[in-house]
Amino acid sequence: MNKRTVRQLALGTILTILVFSPVMLTSLRGQSPTGGFPDLVAGLKAVPGCLGVEATQTSSGKQVLFAWFENKTAALAWYNSAMHQSIMHRVFPGAPAHTPMADVPDDGSPIMAIASLTPAAPGPGAAKGAPFSQIAIELYRPLPGGISLGGRFAPAALKVPGIREIPWSGFARTNQQ
Repeated sequence: MNKRTVRQLALGTILTILVFSPVMLTSLRGQSPTGGFPDLVAGLKAVPGCLGVEATQTSSGKQVLFAWFENKTAALAWYNSAMHQSIMHRVFPGAPAHTPMADVPDDGSPIMAIASLTPAAPGPGAAKGAPFSQIAIELYRPLPGGISLGGRFAPAALKVPGIREIPWSGFARTNQQ
């Protein structure tokens, strides 16, 4: 792997660890944070250009955080926020500097970040001290099109070209005719 790939993987790992460490999961669920970690969901929502945040757990046990940003500038505002920087420096003191999202075009398009983590299974096979067995941050952009009936998973403020939005009441009337 080249240096750039290693740096991007390190950034992704750092951000996901910060978002999903077991100490901070209570913050994701709206409970009082423990261990001095801030409420990351509230911190994300406070960043100008963050359109919404959702946290959930899948049936396979993955913990997943969805964050929608108006554009690359907004996503970088979170990365560079005092809260995020403070946590990164606390958890990873002396981490090498790099350019976050260097390969993401700055063309004003919205970005959805999905951070996922699978908690480590207890036992001798678990990684030394790591509270997870899988961790990833993935970035996505909306494709034109789609349909929503009575609302969307993505925040309403996220503009999706060509999406067909049907209010539930409109569907019920059309379906009964």
